[in-house]
Amino acid sequence: MKDVARHAGVSVSTVSYVLNDSGPVAPARKARVLDAVRVLDYAPNEAARGLKRRSAPTIGLVVPELSNQFFALLVEGVEQTVSASGGLVVLCAPEATGAEESVNGRLLRSQRINGIVYLSGAMTSPRSLLELTRLGPVVLVDEQVPGFDLPAIVSDNRRGAREVAAHVIGFGHRRLAIIAGPKNLWSTQQRLSGYREAIASIGIEPDSVPTHWGDYHQKSGWDGAEKFLSGPPADRPTALLCANDLMAVGALEYCRSRDISVPTDVSVVGFDDLPFVSLLTPRLTTVRQPARDMGQQAASLLSDLIEDTAGPESPDPLPTTLQVRNSVVAPSD
Repeated sequence: MKDVARHAGVSVSTVSYVLNDSGPVAPARKARVLDAVRVLDYAPNEAARGLKRRSAPTIGLVVPELSNQFFALLVEGVEQTVSASGGLVVLCAPEATGAEESVNGRLLRSQRINGIVYLSGAMTSPRSLLELTRLGPVVLVDEQVPGFDLPAIVSDNRRGAREVAAHVIGFGHRRLAIIAGPKNLWSTQQRLSGYREAIASIGIEPDSVPTHWGDYHQKSGWDGAEKFLSGPPADRPTALLCANDLMAVGALEYCRSRDISVPTDVSVVGFDDLPFVSLLTPRLTTVRQPARDMGQQAASLLSDLIEDTAGPESPDPLPTTLQVRNSVVAPSD
């Protein structure tokens, strides 16, 4: 602004009045300021302006990784909402960068953030999360973290899992297997509860259904499918309930490598409805989570908490939707 003022031959306050439309400026002076802005290619420092006016918050966004399209969609939702209000997003992806969570905590402190949207990963450190809560309000999204009474934006994982399992059971499948997520995650337990409710409703003991504990990554889907499908056909499950789409893709890859036909030999379902799964062969039956909406609501709730216009209560879970495609058919035997 000093450079603009010097070039235009006016005071810094005059430049501020013109750029912020916050005071009277004679037309000739305004024209000189705008011409200087154009010549110098000046762009306001929104972070500094926000800190001064306290009107454009800087949001920290902690996300495990961006290679998972579900997380990327959540990030888009957060960014859309924050940028629409003139705010800034500082993105930290611990698992993607290999940096320890404490490193990201120091980064966020250095940015003088106003609050944090936190997407929990499988390796969440309670100490690191506690450190982040000292920086300002924290809103969890997609997961709840035991031991932390923090507002969270989540989807109805339990209902979604119950519906997709009931869909599979409705085709007559009784030999089922589950490829679950990490044991310590809230979403894993919610989806597992949903599967078990559907299984119990037809008189099968849920604990009798074999379960492979994965990690929400593609390789663990392959490992689970190998565990369940490498034996004689008569001993194999006729359907795999995969707790997310990436693990379902891993299971499909294993089946393709072993000439096991999906869905003729084994039906496969996922969870999330990532954009590409409707293009697979077969097209994957799954559960849609409203990822962008979750990100948008998390950012909006955090904004309200920063402005002290919202209570600490979590809103109701967002609804999920069963996406029926062609990866499920009746068992062949």
